[in-house]
Amino acid sequence: MVYMHNLSRVIISVIIIFCNLHGILNFSPALICNRIRGLSPKQKKICAEAPDAFVALSNGHQLGALECQHQFAGHRWNCSEVWLKDIFGHVISVGSREAAFTYAIANAGVVYAIAAACSRGNISICGCDQYYRHQIAYQDEYSQPWKWGGCSVDIDFGIRFARKFLDAREIEADARSEMNLHNNQVGRKIVRKLLKKDCLCHGISGSCSLRTCWKTLPQFREVGDTLKMKYKKAKMVVAQNTETGVNLVIKRGKLDKKPVRPKNMDLIYLESSPTYCEKDIYLGSSGTHGRKCNRASKDTDSCATLCCGRGYVTKLFHRTWQCNCKFIWDIMNVKCDICNERTEEYFCK
Repeated sequence: MVYMHNLSRVIISVIIIFCNLHGILNFSPALICNRIRGLSPKQKKICAEAPDAFVALSNGHQLGALECQHQFAGHRWNCSEVWLKDIFGHVISVGSREAAFTYAIANAGVVYAIAAACSRGNISICGCDQYYRHQIAYQDEYSQPWKWGGCSVDIDFGIRFARKFLDAREIEADARSEMNLHNNQVGRKIVRKLLKKDCLCHGISGSCSLRTCWKTLPQFREVGDTLKMKYKKAKMVVAQNTETGVNLVIKRGKLDKKPVRPKNMDLIYLESSPTYCEKDIYLGSSGTHGRKCNRASKDTDSCATLCCGRGYVTKLFHRTWQCNCKFIWDIMNVKCDICNERTEEYFCK
């Protein structure tokens, strides 16, 4: 998590500094983008053409990484190895359910951050969404008139830019690329689906005779929660080679003859998830040795589940602090008691 924060700050600082120096020291955005690790040639070109949008994209990638770590805290796979080596490349080599979530949340984060940056005026090639501003007035279910106004987020620009940049790596035209492209699209669409309508009242003495409304982004935690639910319901797919390329269809029983394609908003995966009990960078797993577990829990963070049957060790902690503090007026001083607490914590062997 700290690595992602520092890396994003470095990328942002380097691009801004060198863009400001452009023409003085003859450093161009193209030169800086060519030096960023993990970018494909097409991505480097996009970076050079819109360096301010690339700054927002880096923030969005970090946003997705942090949300991934939040959603899977307490799981065997806790997203801690994701993006550590190559933040703009293929982050998990196995086409698992976890890979599906990772690609979706990364795309959602990029769309979210770019749309927010457009609304703030931080990107020169976009701004507020003009579509809604030209719409007529409406009445809602409570017969209160309202009209579009304000600064609606340009979600379409965010989606287009994220698709153009993040889909650029999927050039193999194989089953894994098709899986990644599908999950990328799910992440982008989720942000659009969760857009909110905020309104401001106008009228004499606060009568709210007319409201001006605009589209705004939800809390990103809501995006993460929605994708986590889709992760739990993700569909396993298999590849079918056709004359037009590779098609992914839902894996079904032997008696089911007719292939069924997954829905547009379903997360999909090709391979069963490994156990994630041991550290394996290839699998995107940090292992569970030394991880803190909950002996009383029956969820994924329980010692029985998290420790993979290896057992756990108990550590005693003693904490001392000042408590029950009172101000004594006679001596103009503060007197406190000394409180003690002994706790047990459990860690996987």
